[in-house]
Amino acid sequence: MDLTGKCALITGAGKGIGRAIAIALAKEGVNLGLLARTASDLEKVAKDLRETSGVQVSIAAADITNRLEVEHAVDSIRNELGSLDVLVNNAGIGSFARLHEMPPEEWERIIQVNVFGTYYVTRAVLPGMIEQNHGNIINISSSAGERGAATSTAYSASKFAIMGMTESLMQEVRKNNIRVTALAPSTVNTELAKNAGLKIGEEEHMMQPEDVAELVVASLKLHPRVFIKTAGLWMTNPQ
Repeated sequence: MDLTGKCALITGAGKGIGRAIAIALAKEGVNLGLLARTASDLEKVAKDLRETSGVQVSIAAADITNRLEVEHAVDSIRNELGSLDVLVNNAGIGSFARLHEMPPEEWERIIQVNVFGTYYVTRAVLPGMIEQNHGNIINISSSAGERGAATSTAYSASKFAIMGMTESLMQEVRKNNIRVTALAPSTVNTELAKNAGLKIGEEEHMMQPEDVAELVVASLKLHPRVFIKTAGLWMTNPQ
């Protein structure tokens, strides 16, 4: 399917996986709404995209744990770009510690960003997709949303929730020609992984944000009659 002229909203678009997805979609001719908490990161990405592609770029800074901020940001982007064909829920945070050693505030923050943030953005975008009777929603989960591990209780709980939310929403809206997908990569070479102290191996073997972006584009280009429900992405030979 040709993506030229489509409009996509990407959360967490200021860096890492979100930025890579924005670049990849711009190469396909997709107009972009970029949402993140830090305006300076968004401005840099938008500037780079405007200089290297002919697509429209709209940015909005918002804390996705704040429902009113999210609704205002989505309205602002939609007013500039028009109706949204694609939503990529990418924004997320993570930290790792034994359950009883992680401060409750940190545990709650992970759930607020990863689960409620995804819910708030989806809730703001979904009515427009239902009205136009088509759309694509891609939720970036994690392999940690398919299996737990020691010290990942908060992060895994949030990503398991995303997998369940994706499955249930898919069943709700597939008759509206809305495709809902969960992508579950293993560790990606991002700032989140480095700050969390995760072992990501040698540079040439690491999964890169661009690898996840490539899968996003491939899923969107499938014929509208089919979609990827869930997909894992792993490093071939981690070192």
